[in-house]
Amino acid sequence: MSYDGKLLAQARERLDDIRAENQAEHARRQAEVRTRIPEIARIDSRLRRQMSELMGLTISRDPAAPDKITALEKENLELQARRAELLVGNGYPMDYLDEIYSCPKCRDTGYYEGGVCSCLRELYNRALTDELGVLLKNGDERFDSFDLTLYDDAPDENGESPREYMQQVYETCLRYAEGFTAHSPSLLFQGGTGLGKTFLSACIARVVADRGFSVCYDTASSALDAFENRKFSRDPAATEAAAVKARRMLSCDLMILDDLGTEMVTQISTSALYTLINTRLTDRRVTIISTNCADAELAKKYTPQILSRLNGEYFVLPFLGRDIRLIKKEREI
Repeated sequence: MSYDGKLLAQARERLDDIRAENQAEHARRQAEVRTRIPEIARIDSRLRRQMSELMGLTISRDPAAPDKITALEKENLELQARRAELLVGNGYPMDYLDEIYSCPKCRDTGYYEGGVCSCLRELYNRALTDELGVLLKNGDERFDSFDLTLYDDAPDENGESPREYMQQVYETCLRYAEGFTAHSPSLLFQGGTGLGKTFLSACIARVVADRGFSVCYDTASSALDAFENRKFSRDPAATEAAAVKARRMLSCDLMILDDLGTEMVTQISTSALYTLINTRLTDRRVTIISTNCADAELAKKYTPQILSRLNGEYFVLPFLGRDIRLIKKEREI
């Protein structure tokens, strides 16, 4: 995985903060216990002196060094046992004075076995999601706030209850988010305006991001503009910003492209859309696209190459019902 230097620096700063918080809590615990149980302070002081003595004996030529080392080791075990006894006897856990690490693998350094640790990678993914999650700012895009009563219960002209059908769509999206992996299928949310496509895709984005994956979430218009600006902008700063955004959209674990079909369709935007879809498919990265367009309208707007990938590589999830905004107006909600 390639990392954006700016976002990786932000992740490291957050990890530094976490490490400092843990160190401060460790110091607080030590001060608390040593004040309450002075004998532990004396034991800790003796344990530190033992380490110095042990190092000296290890490199010394004293013929009695092995016996002295054995005696030190015995004393050390006795002191450790007494220390644990004092802690437990005064209502503390046995490990209360151990150093505190949020990540036991890397001990909050961010690096493990020669590479980036999963804890730093998760912080990086959160920074990336915060950077590009522009549609996740309302705060209410959560599965438990999805209101199925806003869908008509009576059967439609096809004899199907929109509420019952959307219950299945909701459950599908919830399972998808909770079980998301790098090998999850790409999805195409398809249906009319105001049926909950944006809301449920935002719910998925939030859950997947909370699980530590990197998520980019943007409208089709804004996302495709980035691809256009990185090529044609005359402002070097704007060009670089657009290039960074495009790279992030191509490399994130989950890309959510909202409202496909509402952008101005041009040869440039169509080329950008093909690049985004095809590159992510080639790299085996997951994408969710939502659109108000039916198949016939998609066929008019986009090239056969794009349609082939949407029809052949994406799992299509239709949305049914009437515009929720109109239903809310009718019910004066």
